[in-house]
Amino acid sequence: MTEVGVIKEIWRFPVKSMQGDKLERCTVSATGITGDRGWAIRDEVRKEVQWGKRYPELMQCKARYREDPDDGNGMDVEITFPDGETIGSDDSHVHQKLTELIGTEATLWPLQPAENLAFYKRYIPSAQEFQEEMVRVFAREEGEPMPDLSKFPEVLMDHVSVPGTFFDNEELNLMTTASIAFMQSRNPEADWDIRRFRPNFYVDTVEGLEGLIENDWVGKSLQIGSATVEISSATPRCGMIVRPQADLAFDRSILRSVIKESNQNLGVGAHCREAGEIRVGDVVQIIE
Repeated sequence: MTEVGVIKEIWRFPVKSMQGDKLERCTVSATGITGDRGWAIRDEVRKEVQWGKRYPELMQCKARYREDPDDGNGMDVEITFPDGETIGSDDSHVHQKLTELIGTEATLWPLQPAENLAFYKRYIPSAQEFQEEMVRVFAREEGEPMPDLSKFPEVLMDHVSVPGTFFDNEELNLMTTASIAFMQSRNPEADWDIRRFRPNFYVDTVEGLEGLIENDWVGKSLQIGSATVEISSATPRCGMIVRPQADLAFDRSILRSVIKESNQNLGVGAHCREAGEIRVGDVVQIIE
């Protein structure tokens, strides 16, 4: 096996599109990190699960679990809104607060069974509207390429996430310090804070590895802690990465740089092939 780095940070996002928490350790399985994207907001007018691509106000909220679900506890979350108020998922007032936040009737939902396909259905009545929706979601400007949508699972053409999950595609995402350093060198005026990109694992690469190195891992498997993950594809980036969140300001140049300098991708998606525990400081190795 070839060492490529160590785990610098682990991130879990209890509510889809809201700010998450850094962890010291996590359990990873075929459903991702325990508790990651365990909840999401549903637009009750469109009858559709939503995310920060349509309602970037969600990115101004921070969510955390009341107790660590990794330890076999419940999955109740607490959401801190931009005005500082914190409301639990077991408080019915949370729905009204979300409605006020995004300006349309909204509710907070935990994951539903994969068999409940209607819950995950996309609100797209025509092929033309679907294409228009994708252009808006990916925030492309005139002349900029769109991601190759054929690389996404077919189920995502008419569902907002893989049914049974709140994931757009893969259940894990990885990024490296090498890639961030590369992008910083191409656009030094921008703030390339890792929080913009919402990875699960931020890898501190070994000395000598430079550039967009995780792209070379696509199709390969990594051993991290006691878990094995398979890197499946580069991650196409959308308008969420330019939006303000926490103390990060709006910066349209971030996405323009990713499109120009990184073929519109940054980071890689992965699937867990062997469940296990991963801790900060664990070595990341390519399985030969």
